Order: sequence, then C-alpha cells, then structure tokens
Amino acid sequence: MRTYRELFRTKEFTPLFLTSAAHVGAQTVSGLALGTLVFDATGSPLLSALAMFGPSLAQVIGATTLLSAADRLAPRATLSIVAFVFALGTAVTALPGVPIAAALAIVLGLGVVSALGGGVRLGLLNEILSTEGYLLGRSTLNMSSGLMQIGGFATGGVLLTVLSPRGTLLTGAALYLTAATVARLGLSRRPPRATGRPSISATRRNNALLWASPPRRRVFLGLWVPNGLVVGCESLYVPYAPQHAGILFAAGAAGMLTGDILIGRFVPRHRRTHLAVPLLLLLAAPHLLFVLGPPLPLALAAVMLATVGYAASLVLQERLMELTPEALSGHALGLHSAGMLTMQGVCALLAGAVAELTSPATGITVLATASLTVTLALTRGLRAGGAAEGSVVRTRAGDAVPPSPGTPVGTDPA
Repeated sequence: MRTYRELFRTKEFTPLFLTSAAHVGAQTVSGLALGTLVFDATGSPLLSALAMFGPSLAQVIGATTLLSAADRLAPRATLSIVAFVFALGTAVTALPGVPIAAALAIVLGLGVVSALGGGVRLGLLNEILSTEGYLLGRSTLNMSSGLMQIGGFATGGVLLTVLSPRGTLLTGAALYLTAATVARLGLSRRPPRATGRPSISATRRNNALLWASPPRRRVFLGLWVPNGLVVGCESLYVPYAPQHAGILFAAGAAGMLTGDILIGRFVPRHRRTHLAVPLLLLLAAPHLLFVLGPPLPLALAAVMLATVGYAASLVLQERLMELTPEALSGHALGLHSAGMLTMQGVCALLAGAVAELTSPATGITVLATASLTVTLALTRGLRAGGAAEGSVVRTRAGDAVPPSPGTPVGTDPA
C-alpha cells in the first residue's frame, strides 16, 4: 500500500481516522479551556500546566495497569466507551461549582484511561492495514493529529472569547461524543486479538515480556528517549523567544508534517529501514545552533530541519511490529505511546530545571546534546539484526512463543 487513495479505500480506515481526529480535536480544545479555567481561578502557572499536560504524565499509570486490555477487549466497543468516558468527564469539569482539585483529578484519571485508548486504536490500525500499509496509515494519523492540534488551539482560542472556558469544555465534550458515535457506527465488530482476562498482573507480565527481548527494548528506548529530550528542547521556545515562540512551533509542525509525508509516502521500505538512526540524529543536531543565539530566520530553518527527524518514530514503530506477536501488538503500541508521552513530560520538566539554573539557550543545547548521546549509544543495537535475538512468532492469540524449528522469522531490516 503506497498511496493515500489506497489507504482511504481500505475498509474501516476512514472511520478510524475520523475517530482519531475528533478525539485529538476534543483533547486540544478542552485542554486549553481547562488550563485557562484553572489559571483564572488560581493564578497558578503550575496548576494550569498540570491541567493541560498532566494527562500525558498520567499515562504511565495506565501503561502499568490497563494495557493488557488493549488486545483482550473488542476494539469497536472499547473505543466507543473510552470516548464516551472522556465526554462525560469533560462535561463534569465544565459544571459550575466543581472544585479545581476535583477537575484536576478527573483529567488525570482520563489520562490513565487514555493509555488504554491509544493501545486499542493503534492495535486496530495494525489489524486493519497490511504490514506494508501500517507506516503510511500511522503517518496519516500523525499528520491529522498535528493539523487538529493546530486547528484546535486556534479554534479553542476563539471559543474561549465567544463562549467562556466552561462553554469551550462543553464543545470538547461534544467532540468526544462525535468520536464515540463514529467509532460505534463506522467500525466493524471484531473479536479481541488475544484471549484471557485483562488485569494489572497481566499488564505487568506482558510489559515484562515485551521488555525482556533486547531488540524490542532497544526499539522502545529509541522511541522514547531521543524524542522526549528534543520535546524538552521545544518546551523552552517560549522563554527563549517569547515574541516568536508561535512561529518556532509552527516551523516545527511544518517540519514534522514534511517528514511524515516523505517517509510514509515516498521512501520505499527497503530504504527507510536504514533511516532510523540518521533521522534521530537529525532530530537533535540542528538544536545545537541555539547555543549561538541565531537570528530568527536561521532558528526557524534549524527547527524545521530538525523536526523532519520525528519521522524516525514511524520507522521504529514498523520495526517494533516486526518484533512483536500480533496478539500483543496493541499492548506494545500502547506502551510505546504512553512511554513516549511520559518521557516528553519528564524531559520538559528537566529542560525547565536546566534553563532555570542557566538559560533557555543552554537548556536547549544540553538536552539536544543528551539526545545525540543517547542515539549514538543505541546506534549499534538499532542497526543490529534484532529479530534473530529474542525473536517471536506473530500469533493471533496468547503470549509470544519462541519460533519452532524451521519456522521462518522476520529479520531486522537494518
């Protein structure tokens, strides 16, 4: 599958695409509204940031407790219920008289549930599309998410002026209901990919199983750490250039969109399998220029070039699926997503601490250097023949099993 026309002709991809877009739009609008509401009530930048970005950090709880359900529950029903829970929780935070502490507790709880929703959504994407189609489909969802975030922040700003924060929260709740409806009516009924009851112990057991394979472990680290450190760099754009931060973020969005299109649509599989490490290096290296205090045009060019490197996550996700049994695909992708978002939140806090002690330019340079160092440390493992070590047979049910004699196994494309 090489074209967007083929992708959208695939049964169920369009409703999954629309469900994802509506969910991201609702998350962006309601996050901005709640952050504004909390700041208006408390005057605290910390609590406002917690309202907007706390759910990302809370995903680590979902990753350690709920992810076994990602492959053990029916996808259509689960996505519908998760979106409905988000709609209900968001509507509650919009009610007059709800204490700020209760609103924050609700959004953190939704962050935990979000880890499950992400695992189910990405696992279903992997199931709907062929192996060749997953990367194109994932890159399309990435582009949709980026555009919905840009549009969501812009629309949310207008709604805050026209409707107030509580009215904007209700708009977000309506978007979540739209996502639930599209999932229920547009997706087909499918059985779970794995058998057994979801539980905290099963989640931890599967996490340990996924982490036990050295090739998978290196891929997870490649997906989480270099990416998170560069997001830490981006978190300092506002203190670095308060008047131009929006332009820097826009340049980053344009670079990320370019990378997703190039890698997802135009680079053939036999070539992109070698691009993970170069893209990770590209993601960090241009940020080193910030130590020199470059003029705005050069800073914009550096950011746009660097963020093309975010496409490394597409290549590494494709590698992860080759190394993971199908019965654990949703769990593995959910673990990737939750770990990535958690690391981004941690690195943003780390970047803020470094900048507080030094300067924003120094903070950007330090985190970019750390990202390059981690990538170089992982280079050998990411380029090694990973499937042969700790390889698994892709099966539709149950846990991973070792390959039997004579069973062909995929090889690490790098």
